Amino acid sequence: MVRLTKIYTRGGDAGETSLGDGSRVKKHSLRPAAYGTVDEANSVIGLARLHTSGDPEVDAMLARIQNDLFDLGADLATPEQENPKWEPLRICAAQVERLEQEIDALNGNLKPLDSFILPGGKPAASYLHLARTVIRRAERTMTALAEEEPVGGEAIKYANRLSDHLFVLARHINDDGAADVLWVPGKNR
Repeated sequence: MVRLTKIYTRGGDAGETSLGDGSRVKKHSLRPAAYGTVDEANSVIGLARLHTSGDPEVDAMLARIQNDLFDLGADLATPEQENPKWEPLRICAAQVERLEQEIDALNGNLKPLDSFILPGGKPAASYLHLARTVIRRAERTMTALAEEEPVGGEAIKYANRLSDHLFVLARHINDDGAADVLWVPGKNR
């Protein structure tokens, strides 16, 4: 369990940060960029939740996702190594499968798409579209990191599924697609 007794440590004042295994890296390197972007998405989901208290099922989904995003951050913050001192926290297949099941359940009630969707509609949906784009950025950073060093396959799958989940959930919140804002190609020419 994490125990924080002091918030500032001065350890990062020279532009480095500690990873979960104790090693130090530049703050701008890909690994901290990846888990930092995951943290950013988690914050945006927190904003969305300001507007979901009236829907306990949706709010519970988002609460689970926020917790999973801390798991994902812990996974990304701890490089893979042989014979670690302790078993690192990793995203598992069950977390990815839960997202898939929720996507399938939500998608079954949605109005089919015949255009791309502009981010918007209800406030919660708008924030979920923003969170989706932040997760896509995290995923791009994760795949760039994976070209340089190992990244758990389930972690990348989780990020990929989560962006789909947030898209479908935004549509669900937008009255199952009825309140979606549709793109009209060339409308303002």
